[in-house]
Amino acid sequence: MSDAASERQRGWNGEMPPARAYKARAGMVRAARSAEQDRAAGGLHRRAVLLDGGRFARGSIALRLYRKTRRIRAYLRWSDAGQTNEKYVGDVAAATRAANLALAWEKARAAGLVSDEPLPPTSTASSVSARAVMTANKGRDTKPELALRSLLHGMGLRYRVDTRPLPGLRRTADVVFTKTKVAVFVDGCFWHGCPEHHRPAKRREEFWHEKIEGNRRRDAETNAALCAAGWEVIRVWEHEDPEDAAAHVREIVRSRHAV
Repeated sequence: MSDAASERQRGWNGEMPPARAYKARAGMVRAARSAEQDRAAGGLHRRAVLLDGGRFARGSIALRLYRKTRRIRAYLRWSDAGQTNEKYVGDVAAATRAANLALAWEKARAAGLVSDEPLPPTSTASSVSARAVMTANKGRDTKPELALRSLLHGMGLRYRVDTRPLPGLRRTADVVFTKTKVAVFVDGCFWHGCPEHHRPAKRREEFWHEKIEGNRRRDAETNAALCAAGWEVIRVWEHEDPEDAAAHVREIVRSRHAV
């Protein structure tokens, strides 16, 4: 037995890898699956598979369990001209699916199979990551919002979208439950100063610092105003698992129904 195979068996204590190490959650919607890949890769712009002629495709990682050998193998998949392609990336042996996806993306990048999405010739962004942040800054229907809304709808919850909870307050929530007075905001990590993922800008540092701090103050003021009016405010970071966030929202909405 090779050292790598021996290490894998020690990692699983000689048993079959647990489902949580490779299996996607049942009923995961397309937007949630895409968000999962984005988190593991480090962003949507980091999932580029370069094709001929300067083109690129959006890649994804598939994890498969091989029961006979007790291995979890990772494959990079992409589509070109309607044809699905895949390439073996390597074996992974972390305890969770999220960790194994992240490890597989690292392996794919190290092998030169994926790269950052190239900047368009007309782009004025300083980097690919900067362009990704700017293009993701749209007012509504972002990928995290769509994933959350889809899951909430699947749970049987009904809500309003992109609505002011208080008509007299110029603040718009992403998902609003008017009867139970629950307002949900899906906040971008860069624009709202996520404590985990926000990284200060290197260019125009003072400008961006003031901008992000201003957004934080505005968020706090919004929370205070809504709470004073009897609303429950839920803030979801874009990096959070949409299924966990949806379950939390459902719990709050149902608890307020019962009051």
